[in-house]
Amino acid sequence: MKRTIAIVCGGDSSEYNVSLRSAQGLYSFFDKERYNVYIVEIRNQDWHVNLHDGTTTPIDRNDFSFKEDGKLVMFDYAYITIHGTPGENGILQGYFELIHLPYSTSGVLVEAMTFDKFVLNQYLRSYGVSVAESLLIRKGYEQLVSDDEIEERIGMPCFVKPAADGSSFGVSKVKNKDQLAPAIRKAMMESDMVMVESYLEGTEITMGCYKTKQKAVFFPPTEVVTKNEFFDYDAKYNGQVEEITPARISEELTERVRKITSHIYDILHCNGIIRIDYIISKEGHISMLEVNTTPGMTATSFIPQQVRAAGLDIKDVLSDIVENQFV
Repeated sequence: MKRTIAIVCGGDSSEYNVSLRSAQGLYSFFDKERYNVYIVEIRNQDWHVNLHDGTTTPIDRNDFSFKEDGKLVMFDYAYITIHGTPGENGILQGYFELIHLPYSTSGVLVEAMTFDKFVLNQYLRSYGVSVAESLLIRKGYEQLVSDDEIEERIGMPCFVKPAADGSSFGVSKVKNKDQLAPAIRKAMMESDMVMVESYLEGTEITMGCYKTKQKAVFFPPTEVVTKNEFFDYDAKYNGQVEEITPARISEELTERVRKITSHIYDILHCNGIIRIDYIISKEGHISMLEVNTTPGMTATSFIPQQVRAAGLDIKDVLSDIVENQFV
């Protein structure tokens, strides 16, 4: 019997359309001889399945089932590819836990924590992971942190970004104190919590990995080179970036990144594919920037690039991840 897989996409964030593209990528990657695959779109209260004849039908949220040709269809597994809420912050994971449906990402607590960049940084710092200095500003309490204090504690230039958001929206590189207030307002449009983070100079790389009960798989890292001020939305999605896989770093550095990636995966008790972004200084110091638990999965996204560079078939990688829930 083939397992029936839901590729769950959409969501309620600014990255809705990116999520739909990831879902199309995943649909093309899955082994259709092994699985019955459907795309499920979620946006606010509209949850529906895209049927193979081009029509849609609603999802019954009581058990995540739907009807096709008069027959009830139950899913065996949900592959979540929502960037932002509710698929990257633990909310959807909590729903799937309640109805006992296996899913592709990490659990509720891990998703909530990785979604909140400030909380994640403080947590991983306690395990010895190197992260940038940062402070948190909450909406309505902006007066608790002055521009002078930010300059003194964090330094200039710095980054101002939504603390709890799955995208590159609302991020600013701030070069002087005068730019702080507008940058904070911009970030507040995406999240009620804003993180001000010190600027780390160096080579930006990103490494994907996944672990099953049988093995740990680390993909070749990708070097991210952009002429923009930083890896912003245009760089990420509009091609204003050069992505070099494998990254132009030594095997010794690559191995150190692998070890840190493995360590973080285990600390967080992750599940499925994750991708971790790093900055490597000229002196070879590795600092973690972010943990992505639902990385983009379009044909040109980092993970599919890295899978190809590793000489692996993404169809087999996805099958590994699904079947790991059932062994």
